[in-house]
Amino acid sequence: MFPILLAVAQIWYAVPLVVSISLVYAATRHEQVGPIMQHAFRLGVWIVGFMAVVFGILYLLSLGAR
Repeated sequence: MFPILLAVAQIWYAVPLVVSISLVYAATRHEQVGPIMQHAFRLGVWIVGFMAVVFGILYLLSLGAR
């Protein structure tokens, strides 16, 4: 049970990374705050979705290795 709690605690390191990457990338594309926030939100959702897909694939692969 402890490794699961450790993994959940480590996933929180991804939150500031996703937020900062999304904001910086969106700010390089737009100059006004409104479009920056909209683009950052869409990019953040895309990044989290991509991470979820990769996690799902790795999880399925780990089940097959047992």
